[in-house]
Amino acid sequence: MFVPSFYRPPDSSWMIEIVENHPLALLTSNGPPGGVPFATHLPAIPKSLATESADLSGSVLLCHLNRGNPHWSALETGDAVLLTFTGPHGYVTPTVYAYTPAAPTWNFTSVHVRGITEKIESADETLEVVMATVRAFESRFGSDWDMTGSIDYFRKIQPAVGAFRVHVTGADGMFKLSQEQSSEVRDRVRRSFDAHPVPHCHAVAGLMDQLP
Repeated sequence: MFVPSFYRPPDSSWMIEIVENHPLALLTSNGPPGGVPFATHLPAIPKSLATESADLSGSVLLCHLNRGNPHWSALETGDAVLLTFTGPHGYVTPTVYAYTPAAPTWNFTSVHVRGITEKIESADETLEVVMATVRAFESRFGSDWDMTGSIDYFRKIQPAVGAFRVHVTGADGMFKLSQEQSSEVRDRVRRSFDAHPVPHCHAVAGLMDQLP
């Protein structure tokens, strides 16, 4: 991913926040020779995060998809893959700039995680990935649902689940938050997001508040 220097995150914690708070990633890997790449949206949760690493290298993510998906059949242990996480974003209208000429743009946040796959063949380990996903999502986005009564159901559907680890080799973060503008214009953009009727725009304003 091309990231101009002024759009780079201040530190790796910014990328970690996107990975943890926006876990529906787009998994991309090479398709057959001459064909199009495979791309699948799937949940990705950290098994371990190398917080001391500037590019998240050394981290491990847990993922799973449907074994009926041709992407699973094409995926092999040792394949290079890309996981794309999309964070808060929103349209910027030139009316907030208060100058002309001007052009509209889109403020957005994205993290591209590169890694190597390790397919999980064990039924027990696959089940553990499913349960780990439930634990992670219920604690962050759910209501702490107790999965105990559904474990037997998980075991029934487990044969249809393809689980794997992604061993992270590097990551790039793009935090395009009007850094190229003057502080006065950037503040007007921030206030427009904060007052926007669409809730996810408020998160853009929050990130702009945190810029150094």
